[in-house]
Amino acid sequence: MYLDLHSHSVSSDDSRATVEQFLKWIQVLRKRGYTADGIVLTEHRKFDRDKDYSALAAQYGVVVLKGSELDTRYGHFLVYGVNEGLTADIDFADVRLDARELMKAARHHGAIALPAHPGRFGIGLVDYMELGEEFPDVRIVERLNGGSRAGENERAAELCEKQGYLGIGCSDAHLASHICACVTQFEAEIRNEADLVEALLTGEFRPVWLEDTRKADRE
Repeated sequence: MYLDLHSHSVSSDDSRATVEQFLKWIQVLRKRGYTADGIVLTEHRKFDRDKDYSALAAQYGVVVLKGSELDTRYGHFLVYGVNEGLTADIDFADVRLDARELMKAARHHGAIALPAHPGRFGIGLVDYMELGEEFPDVRIVERLNGGSRAGENERAAELCEKQGYLGIGCSDAHLASHICACVTQFEAEIRNEADLVEALLTGEFRPVWLEDTRKADRE
């Protein structure tokens, strides 16, 4: 399966895309020969517990999952498998979260938190590690980010090679036409957030560009 693990709808304060617009654009991509099976909505500093996208997902034949992107003192972190226990323990609106505590709390509650765009200049994990900060619980980072500037994905790739981290691919879309610019290829079938967490923990995935999903190129 090919899933975009990082996207922002109008529920985030800096996005102009509705969820339906994302799903309509995926139909365009499919007609062009690309493969896109699902997306994860990772809204900024919140978790939309009450939003139900199941009808839209069924209408367009796209898996739609929910996560979060949280601000921490050591950059942004993507959180998957969010549940009531985690939201009770962690203030998602706190922009000064301790990333290490977030990662521990996430695993305690059966979720997983990992660094977003670690190569981003000024706010990425690479910069903090160069200052001497250590993150022993990091195993996976966002290696490909569709919104990165020149050099940032390269910094993330270098980090992965140096530290032995696994990498995911994500669009970080804030516009409909940016969805699935990068995706993560999974070996497992993923239908819900629990499946996603389990698949990430197995390590059987890899980041790819949209161009790598063309059916003709894989046959």
